[in-house]
Amino acid sequence: MDRREFCRFVGACTIVGCAGSLAGCARLLDWSSADTRAAVRELKPSRPVPSTSESEAVETSGSTEPTSEPSAAPPDLASFVGDDPGANVRAAVGALGGMARFVRSGDLVVVKPNVVVARAPEFAVTTNPFVVAEIVKMAFEAGAKDVVVLDRPTGAVRNAFEVSGIAAAVAQAGGRVKYVADRDFANTTIPDGLVLKSWPILSDVFNADVFINVPIAKTHGMAGLTMSMKNLMGILGGSRGQIHQDFDQKIVDVNSLVRPHLVVLDAYRILVRNGPTGGDLGDVETPKTCIAGTDPVAVDSLGTSLFGMKPSDLAYLVNAADRGLGVTDLSKLTVLRGKS
Repeated sequence: MDRREFCRFVGACTIVGCAGSLAGCARLLDWSSADTRAAVRELKPSRPVPSTSESEAVETSGSTEPTSEPSAAPPDLASFVGDDPGANVRAAVGALGGMARFVRSGDLVVVKPNVVVARAPEFAVTTNPFVVAEIVKMAFEAGAKDVVVLDRPTGAVRNAFEVSGIAAAVAQAGGRVKYVADRDFANTTIPDGLVLKSWPILSDVFNADVFINVPIAKTHGMAGLTMSMKNLMGILGGSRGQIHQDFDQKIVDVNSLVRPHLVVLDAYRILVRNGPTGGDLGDVETPKTCIAGTDPVAVDSLGTSLFGMKPSDLAYLVNAADRGLGVTDLSKLTVLRGKS
């Protein structure tokens, strides 16, 4: 494959019960003490937000206006387009303030791509390996002591990571892949769950200092689209088929508890039909886009535009917004668009 082809906690989180990892629970409680989705860790840009010298623009209240000076604060969302998927990631995260906004020296960083089945990257079923590798590199540059990449595929775990190219990409970037097993999940209470009150959840997420959600954008026969919110299915243990019943509420319940510090949506290639597992290159389009933000609901809302849809087309996004988990009305957000 040619290279050219190719969450700090943003909401208050209170955990009532978490079997298995006391250290993880303590970290969750520590995260919640920082309070709101707006400024956890007093998050400030580590470097200026990129200017609009290369056809970039800042969108505010639904309008796009060129700007000659960098904004004083990071945008809510950053969307970058370019031929290099890694460069798109670096530009989008840089626009938010850089990886140093999220990762501190000595942090344990957990990265969650979508590695649902064993498919080569060109089929747009799994997160682009160059996207994952760039995030691993950036985390180490920011001072991370360890970067762990994991997911729970529906088939053979090791095979899925190898065929997707992610295993090799992570190794080359200096990170490590963890092949999860049943013992890595602990039954966890979901305090704000309306339908899903508890479920086995991957303990690594709670033990991490920083959790980064890195989904690929693609269609899904049951959910409509799968992006960052649905990507959290991969941190769930047990019989996940049960989540499909009342899915539009249950996935919101999961997202009410697990709130990534950073979301990076891979849309270099997207699967526009026959998702989530695809298998036909004719179902793949190449927007060559990366969207980054700290609000999963907002990231997914912008992601719907890649498919000619709007946030209101997805019931789980509507439910998430109604429950105050994020913003679907993009006119209320600052969106920076640019070319990497």
